[in-house]
Amino acid sequence: MTTITEGTRSKWQWTRGKIIALALFSALSLLAVYALFIEPNRLIVHSETITLTSWPPELHGMKIAAISDIHAGSPHIKLDKIRHLVELTNAQQPDLVLLPGDFVIQDVLGGGFIEPTALVAELKGLKASLGVFATLGNHDWWYNAPRVKSAFEEAGIKVLENQTVKIERNGKAFWLAGFSDEWEGNPNIAETLRQVVDESPIIAFTHNPDLFPTIPNRVALTVAGHTHGGQVALPLVGRLVVPSRFKQRYAAGLVIESGKQLFVTTGVGTSIIPVRFGVPPEIALLTIQ
Repeated sequence: MTTITEGTRSKWQWTRGKIIALALFSALSLLAVYALFIEPNRLIVHSETITLTSWPPELHGMKIAAISDIHAGSPHIKLDKIRHLVELTNAQQPDLVLLPGDFVIQDVLGGGFIEPTALVAELKGLKASLGVFATLGNHDWWYNAPRVKSAFEEAGIKVLENQTVKIERNGKAFWLAGFSDEWEGNPNIAETLRQVVDESPIIAFTHNPDLFPTIPNRVALTVAGHTHGGQVALPLVGRLVVPSRFKQRYAAGLVIESGKQLFVTTGVGTSIIPVRFGVPPEIALLTIQ
């Protein structure tokens, strides 16, 4: 018969405590490595089918690639990554590519600034039968909005800042409206929509989804970015920080509200802290029907 003395019990409890502490430390270290180095370096295609009741049959199946918050120069977002982004997007054969802002970065740990002209030289390779269009984000305004806009337009990519363009596919038309950023731009929804001169459906895009409640039902779908999906989404806890006055309401994905639809892509790069967990960088591929 083996007798467990008080000293033996104390020693076992001390050893068990060290094992638990080591296991917790190891688990947290692995999570930190994943969040700092693995997930931010991923790039997925997030496919979503969106049904619009006002959408004509001739435009059924139109594919929109939405690529937001590239933040060129943030960790893991160098020019070779942007080339991969372009190749992966083109492989999806989108009909339309929307780029809802925040192309540059100034405030992220471990990053380095990339000139807009260098970034756009890569994005120029995006291919879509109905065109590639951009609008500016708050970081683009903080840096130099005219300079960013000029880089895109010199490369043949139209920047829509409170502007519309009419697009035709299979003999049927729709309007694309680009609204300026809510934080740093000067969005004018009413004036922009006055440029629409017929009853064709409207798709809008803008950087910040907080503009959505003020967009009228006349707009069938709004596409936005900005939030990064919070960059961190924990099980049970949710998204820790979302840069929106509406908090989780417009954090990510498809939102249907008051008869209107909004899609918020979680973007590609990172801002402030170069971390992602549960929110991998994405190209959003939206199929409209």
